[in-house]
Amino acid sequence: MLTNTLVNATLKKWQKNQGTLKKITMKFLKIFSRKKEEPWITEEERLAVIEKSSKQVSRGVFYSTIIIITSFLPVFMLTGQEGKLFHPLAYTKTFIMIVDAVLVVTLAPVLISFFMKGKFKDEHSNPVNRILEKVYEPIIRWCMKWRKTTIGINIAALVISIPLIISLGSEFMPPLDEQSILFMPVTLPDISNAEAKRILQVQDKLIHSVPEVDKVLGKAGRASTATDNSPISMIETIIMLKPKSEWRPGITKKDIVNELDAKLQIPGVVNGWTQPIINRINMLATGVRTDVGVKVYGQNLDTIYAVSEKVKLALEGIPGVKDLYVEPITGGKYLVIDIKREEIGRYGLNIDDVNMMVESAIGGTPITRTIEGRQRFSVNVRLAQDYRNSLDQLKRIPVQTPALGTIPLSDVADLRFEDGPPMINSENAMLRGAVLFNVRDRDLGSTVQEAIDKLNSDLSSLPNGYYIEWSGQYENLIRSKKTLTLIAPIVFIIIFLSLYFAFHSIREAFFSLITVPFALIGGAYIIYFWGVHLSVAVAVGFIALFGIAVETGVVMVIYLNDAMRQLVELRGNSRETISMIELKEFVIAGAAKRLRPKLMTVSVALFGLVPVLWATGVGSDVMKPIVLPMIGGVLTSSTHILLVTPLIFLMTKEYELRKFGKLEIHEIKH
Repeated sequence: MLTNTLVNATLKKWQKNQGTLKKITMKFLKIFSRKKEEPWITEEERLAVIEKSSKQVSRGVFYSTIIIITSFLPVFMLTGQEGKLFHPLAYTKTFIMIVDAVLVVTLAPVLISFFMKGKFKDEHSNPVNRILEKVYEPIIRWCMKWRKTTIGINIAALVISIPLIISLGSEFMPPLDEQSILFMPVTLPDISNAEAKRILQVQDKLIHSVPEVDKVLGKAGRASTATDNSPISMIETIIMLKPKSEWRPGITKKDIVNELDAKLQIPGVVNGWTQPIINRINMLATGVRTDVGVKVYGQNLDTIYAVSEKVKLALEGIPGVKDLYVEPITGGKYLVIDIKREEIGRYGLNIDDVNMMVESAIGGTPITRTIEGRQRFSVNVRLAQDYRNSLDQLKRIPVQTPALGTIPLSDVADLRFEDGPPMINSENAMLRGAVLFNVRDRDLGSTVQEAIDKLNSDLSSLPNGYYIEWSGQYENLIRSKKTLTLIAPIVFIIIFLSLYFAFHSIREAFFSLITVPFALIGGAYIIYFWGVHLSVAVAVGFIALFGIAVETGVVMVIYLNDAMRQLVELRGNSRETISMIELKEFVIAGAAKRLRPKLMTVSVALFGLVPVLWATGVGSDVMKPIVLPMIGGVLTSSTHILLVTPLIFLMTKEYELRKFGKLEIHEIKH
């Protein structure tokens, strides 16, 4: 009997709640849309609705714009090569967003009042909106029914993304395909001009035998400029490739480089492969002409060379290290002429007479000047190349004496070749040598880190006054990492404060900011499966993603708070008048009835970014790492915002209702 009474009481209470819920739902739907049989609103009512709607969203949109601007602060802090590359992007977007923030609160409401006139259809009459609601509403109801499962799946996805991020390689910047190749071999420092010319001709002929090569231009030594200090032993060959449509099927630029490297294995020549633009940037910015360089500093060239050889020996065999060689600082040949002071006196000569003869024969004596337009050139006379290259021929240079006629130079001077530095480099008031190498088939960060560990174990001690320093692209990578690590926490604090000023609630600010880690999920997954290494470009992509994710979260929180305000207006703000079922239905309605503007926010971002994935021109190699985390992050953050944010919002409101007996309503004021 007692059981039947309890069952009947429960059924009556459930029927009562259902009837109340139906009435409230009908009233709630009337607020969102007027029935067709109702008379249309007057002009004053229309302007009032526009004013109210603008006040509702303008504050959130304004602060979202400020947040997007704030998220780009790390880009402004970048210096060096990365700063010059990304500052224009940051300035352009910042100025656009500043103008957008002003227009949102000034021009947009005025334009709406001008163009939004006439009789508007109910939002539910749109077939796209109906389909979206039919798909979305059952899913969000399932999520609210299985709360622990929903939250657990999100947390698991976030936890899985952490090892994915850790396992990714790192590099300073993604390699930009310049559609050309720079071949920079280095040979022995005492090579003659004739031999360098012969090697250059042989290499050019072998390079041109590859079908994908269009043009080849090589030079040995220094160009006619004071900024190029290349010795005669260094060769630079620019290789222009044919369009990719004319390449052999299935071949890539990496395959072409490997094929050329196999063809150009010449004894005494160490090959080096890079690209023209990045090579000049490396040389100007870091002083090395490869991806990575280990600079050895000291006071004695011989000791520096010995340490450099030990460094090279330690780096050999490390995966990813290619084109490894020691920058030659010894092995150069110098012609030394010691004048015999006792002998020149017997022949009636002085030191100046012998020096002038040597200068005329080897260095050249200016005899006239030629004028070609506005340019003037000195004409010098000296011995032919064959005579100057032979020590025996130099010894027989005739020297005219006042009393004894013509004598050979060897009678008054000793001539010999001595070893010496082919070129002396110095930095920080110290002599400097370098071990240079490129990184291929592996990421830069892990390759250099393994090389550092190997050097620390194999090269435990150096002579007093000598030390090594890592340079090249790795130097830029470390600098950019320090900058981003320093500024990122500051940016998160500024974003959180902006959200707090928008909602005047720490809880609401947390709801919007929590979308950031879940945006990282999609970004981490897509760059992992796409095979992209972490770089400054990827970091810029994640920075841009933070602003988009927070903006979408702000829009959702605005509409959920508006739903709570509607519920309080209908039922009052009390635990006795608001049931948990009613609270749940209003949260679902607040999330579903404004589904279209939220999806539009996400779709606009995706429609602008996805086409970059199919770009193939110059620069697409840098753009894809920026766009990939944004695309993946927008997908996962929007999923989190549409499904998990309403769930967490509902759980907090249920907690408020149970503990405080009423709901905390955050009015979004203008």
